Amino acid sequence: MGSLGLAVGLSMLSAASYAAAAVAQERLAEHGHRGRTRWAAALTLTAAGVLLHVLALNFGTVAIVQALGTLTLLFALPISALRYQVRVGPASWVDAGLTVAGLALIMSLSVDSGRPALLSAPAGRYLSLATLVTVVVVGGAAWFAGARMRAVLLAGAAGVAFGIASVLSKAVMASIRASGVEAISPFIVTMVVIFSVVGYLLGQLSYKGAGLAAPLAAVSVTNPVAAAIAGVVVFDERFRFGHAGLAVVAVAAVVITWGVIGLSRRTADGSTDPAADASAELAGDGSADPAADRADRPGAHTEAEVVDAHADPKPDPSTEPTPL
Repeated sequence: MGSLGLAVGLSMLSAASYAAAAVAQERLAEHGHRGRTRWAAALTLTAAGVLLHVLALNFGTVAIVQALGTLTLLFALPISALRYQVRVGPASWVDAGLTVAGLALIMSLSVDSGRPALLSAPAGRYLSLATLVTVVVVGGAAWFAGARMRAVLLAGAAGVAFGIASVLSKAVMASIRASGVEAISPFIVTMVVIFSVVGYLLGQLSYKGAGLAAPLAAVSVTNPVAAAIAGVVVFDERFRFGHAGLAVVAVAAVVITWGVIGLSRRTADGSTDPAADASAELAGDGSADPAADRADRPGAHTEAEVVDAHADPKPDPSTEPTPL
């Protein structure tokens, strides 16, 4: 298997590990963060995802590996379907198809520079400083914005931090391969840790008050974009066919963004086929126990509650839709 095949395979395994870790973390939260087995499962899956991701960076360009990270949302599609007992609808498959098509375009056009992805001390400092400034400016602007925009900005800052942490991780691995462990730069390793922690904290803050869909899409898009730009600048990564290739990559990025936004919304809603859910709720008489069938779904109502709702037509403010 060639380097590209290894990068793709490891990245897909990493994305699957992250998706499984998300499910484990959700179940952990449902049980009040109690249970050693649940903690162990969540931490093990997350650590496996990180390790596989770092290994993938050894065999592929930053642009390819980071873009393949969006497959976490794709793997979350069947997990969500099993979790909420709904079928995967046509719209979800369209979003998945757009994401895969965009990734295929980027993989077909990305070209490694052919030289080791080494990062000099000055380059490492400049990249770290530029990243810190970007994260501080974007994160600071978030506190003066509304709830939804604040979530998007915080998630965007988190995506930048994660993306550059991956770029620096690739440089660390390249140093080890070229000159051994003694060649590792303590400064770059420190910045990897800082950006990873900052990205995690900003990501957690972004989920407060604005739902899950918007920040999930923002971090999924800004992470590979920031990493790809840094890869071109510091590692001399290129794309085939010059300016025409860059134009195609830009189109592919838009296609991926479109698909990622759709997948993020469906993952956040916990549903892959809203039409199927609506039909199931309207067809309550055709089920032996519709309340039991929908007991695990968000917003589910018992038969008695439905009867009461028809008996009292007065509007209930709590049933009005809330923005994502």
